[in-house]
Amino acid sequence: MTSATVNTVAGSPLRALRRSRNLRFAGVASLAAALALSACGGDDAGSGSGDQPIVGLITKTDTNPFFVKMKEGAQQAAREQGVELQTFAGKQDGDNEAQVQAIENLISSGAKGFLITPSDSKAIVPSLDKARQAGLLVIALDTPTDPADAADATFATDNYQAGLLIGQWAKAKLAGKPAKIALLDLDPNGVSVDVQRDQGFLEGFGVDVKDKTRIGDESDPQIVGHDVTNGAEDGGRTAMENLLQKDPSINLVYTINEPAAAGAYQALKAAGRERDVTIVSVDGGCPGVDNVKNGIIGATSMQFPLKMAQLGIESIAKFANDGTKPETSEGKDFTDTGVELITDEPQSGLTSKDTAWGTQNCWG
Repeated sequence: MTSATVNTVAGSPLRALRRSRNLRFAGVASLAAALALSACGGDDAGSGSGDQPIVGLITKTDTNPFFVKMKEGAQQAAREQGVELQTFAGKQDGDNEAQVQAIENLISSGAKGFLITPSDSKAIVPSLDKARQAGLLVIALDTPTDPADAADATFATDNYQAGLLIGQWAKAKLAGKPAKIALLDLDPNGVSVDVQRDQGFLEGFGVDVKDKTRIGDESDPQIVGHDVTNGAEDGGRTAMENLLQKDPSINLVYTINEPAAAGAYQALKAAGRERDVTIVSVDGGCPGVDNVKNGIIGATSMQFPLKMAQLGIESIAKFANDGTKPETSEGKDFTDTGVELITDEPQSGLTSKDTAWGTQNCWG
């Protein structure tokens, strides 16, 4: 096991400042550029140290516990693989420009490859093309690119399956009771993970989703409506308030992730509806598992961000060593890192784990 370096944002410019008086102005300019990227969401940046291969991690944000855990997995794997890790993040979900800047930085630094959770699966493709043409291995994490082959590989949860599981659970839980469904999605961009979870949930519940690549084209009267949350607790609260105004009789709520679910619950509690509405979600973070345990969320689909990042770093290290690219899971166009249904109310015909198991395996 060899050591690895994890750079700070000022690493490369500070070395430049130390070289000589004649290079000070160049060093200051580099430092300004690095700090500008940090303002756009960059976390760790800088050039390589010694002969360690440079590997990047670009996440949607650095505040969501999912991406925090992903970063931890990448840092751990970087130390084990003897590579230098540079990490970047957007200010919020949907911040494509910060990810474009991060890719430019990695290309300039001579990185061997990078992992990315695309904020916009389509808009980022030209930058990915540029990186691949420059010889970098590009691996998407969690969120596939659109088209999927814009990345060399994808390590992800089967997000459609994650949605399908909670939809099937909700259908069994309601046991024939008429449903009034609110769907709390991510954002208006139609990013693939958002679409897949939403559509998977609806199919699992038995709704005709028509076009699986689109949100909101369903005509089923059980659906009250869709609203966006930006994957955040305050967004979940606002979206839930909006949909309750549209129809106060909502009794089933799907959310894109567990922070949005927590916000939805706050809105339901304020309306006095928390006891007769079932919430389902996707993530498997420790706060979310606690909310399942406490009856706030009925069921959640757990994913494994630590595993995604570790496998991704290992793959780029191998690529840097011998040019080998990762293979996909059998029968799929990506590497499936697994999903588990977590609930304390198991339903007949569905395999699930309870919150005791969830607490031992959660993240965040």
